[in-house]
Amino acid sequence: MAGELATNVTMEAEDLLLRHFLGIVTPDELADTARWIRSRQQPEGGWATFEGGPGDLSTTVEAYAALRLAGDPVDAEHLRRARRFVLAHGGIERTRVFTRIWLALFGEWPWDALPAVPPEVVLLPRWVPLNIYDFACWARQTIVPLAVVRTLRPIRPLGFGLAELRTGRRPAPAPPLRTRAGWLHRLDGVLHGYDRHPVGPVRRNALRRAAEWIIARQEADGSWGGIQPPWVYSLLALHLLGYPLEHPVLRAGLAGLDRFTIREDTPAGPVRRLEACQSPVWDTALAVTALADAGVPAGHPALRRAGDWLLAEEIRVTGDWAVRRPGTPPGGGWAFEFDNDGYPDTDDTAEVLLALGRAGAGEPTAAAVRRGHRWLHAMQCRDGGWAAFDVDNTRGIARDLPFCDFGEVIDPPSADVTAHVVEALAVQGGAGSPAVRRGVDWLLRAQERDGSWFGRWGVNHVYGTGAAVPALIAAGLPAEHPAVGRALDWLGRVQNPDGGWGEDIRSYRQPGWRGRGASTASQTAWALLALHAAGAGDTDRAWRGIGWLVERQRPDGGWDEDLYTGTGFPGDFSINYHLYRLVFPVSALGRLLGAGDAPR
Repeated sequence: MAGELATNVTMEAEDLLLRHFLGIVTPDELADTARWIRSRQQPEGGWATFEGGPGDLSTTVEAYAALRLAGDPVDAEHLRRARRFVLAHGGIERTRVFTRIWLALFGEWPWDALPAVPPEVVLLPRWVPLNIYDFACWARQTIVPLAVVRTLRPIRPLGFGLAELRTGRRPAPAPPLRTRAGWLHRLDGVLHGYDRHPVGPVRRNALRRAAEWIIARQEADGSWGGIQPPWVYSLLALHLLGYPLEHPVLRAGLAGLDRFTIREDTPAGPVRRLEACQSPVWDTALAVTALADAGVPAGHPALRRAGDWLLAEEIRVTGDWAVRRPGTPPGGGWAFEFDNDGYPDTDDTAEVLLALGRAGAGEPTAAAVRRGHRWLHAMQCRDGGWAAFDVDNTRGIARDLPFCDFGEVIDPPSADVTAHVVEALAVQGGAGSPAVRRGVDWLLRAQERDGSWFGRWGVNHVYGTGAAVPALIAAGLPAEHPAVGRALDWLGRVQNPDGGWGEDIRSYRQPGWRGRGASTASQTAWALLALHAAGAGDTDRAWRGIGWLVERQRPDGGWDEDLYTGTGFPGDFSINYHLYRLVFPVSALGRLLGAGDAPR
């Protein structure tokens, strides 16, 4: 099972720019994609990164360039509005680095004015700070091909200019030298000097090694990491290194993008949009748990089929995670996507183990669960928490590098992931294990002063709290524990007058939005799951939340949810999981109304 994963129009804009650069874009692709991009423009002229959010400068510049590429005239009313928005927010000069890289590909920004990303980074040994394994898996898979593109500095004109988006402002000043970011900006100047006069044999070896590194990490579906950024940069890098479009690697990469493409007929005409990623393993695991919570018994054919499919998705090969866990045998991990064997993650693995425990037992399932427990134990970080993809990926200096101005680039432990792992291990007999006890201690230390927990992969403190409370209770913490009480008090304080819960994505940047926002089905369900776990399912706040869900259920059994409640990069990249609005409310209602702890 997999629901659509909706993001923002940078996916479509960059797809058109990629295809133009490679010379493979078609008139239908241009027209249908442009129709979708136009439909997402806000009245004031910009494009947002999430539903209901403010316009974003970089997203708007990329959308504008894509629409110009599709043939929209510069004096069209919607482009005039977009242009006013761009100029009012600083113009091209204030866009993020990744947007300016796209502009540089077409001669609309000087390569010399971009941060240096030398390909020699791929040669650094693992003990050297800022080697590629100091970056999160999604970042390293982007940095390596990006280093190739940045080094080769190609320019293939768009056929038009974007001078109308310039303000003529001077670049922002470098951070003060006394700061770490300031020191790294000065280091960037040194790297620029090396880029102008590289050591020839070293540079050639670095480019060769980078190509080998990239090719070795292509997935069976043609993607890189199953996500858009490393995918497009890897295609660009290999193409620039001389790989023809007919080469099997590039052919598979381009063909794989079709599986991420959604085509739909609308009253305005056909539209074409792209998913940044796909989540079949995650969605299937959550769906199994939801059905079981709703009363579908273990062993039911639907649960057994889903369980069999999940068993077949177990990753039995070594990936980048083994760099820091070289003695851990492969097996026992699951990824988010259909094909992402190089990058299983602890969060999906935990949810799969919980789902397998509800789907129906059998020796293959029991063996897979044992392997999953072994792998999760091995992936615990030294501080007792769990990160998503790597162990102890916490070198914060990486965040201050000049080219890292968008999205998280490291993968430290987080409350939501740690909670999911603790719950999975505890529910399946490990509540008293040292690993779970260390995980519980980590969660207690990570609780915010207001009683909530931060949500790394879901929005935001409602998500983190909805994960942490059930995990702590499953691990043996009594409902009377002060940490649980503070969490329930916080949920009570942030419950909306309509009975639901919601939290705006802006809470990642503005603390005043923490726990505040229009009620949504998924966020209301997360809060209810915490209340249920803590034995507060028969309280006024729980019944008001239940009432909110019941009153807003559609005739077909689902719920509407236009607001984004999923997180890619906190504050920078947000996701609308189309199944969240279904699986979490079903789980919450099933537990609360079917568990016997609340009258019907």
